[in-house]
Amino acid sequence: MAEVTLLHNPNCSTSRFALDEAEAAPVDVDVVQYLKAPLDRAEILDLLTKLEDDPADLVRKDGFFKDQGLDAADYTTPDAVADLLVEHPRLMQRPVLVRGDRAIIGRPKDRVAPFLAG
Repeated sequence: MAEVTLLHNPNCSTSRFALDEAEAAPVDVDVVQYLKAPLDRAEILDLLTKLEDDPADLVRKDGFFKDQGLDAADYTTPDAVADLLVEHPRLMQRPVLVRGDRAIIGRPKDRVAPFLAG
């Protein structure tokens, strides 16, 4: 079992940066391309219990979010975030790094190396 799981989107430069950092670190990394293998609701809820960031931070409020007519105020609780990300996995913020019972969003980039260091 890997020490660190990286929820990764190869089309994202910040996610690619996190992958490069993880590959250079002395840790065993499991890379999960979450758009190819989306997390189910239970996995998202579990991730949210580990996340050091607010649940709302896991949701990207990008152009797609706005195009769907969504309101950020509706996605602040773990249940609401999980429901949204099951329906629209592309709205999950990336990268996300998980180590044991801790998880972070790898933004800004300077959060990645200290997290990988343990």
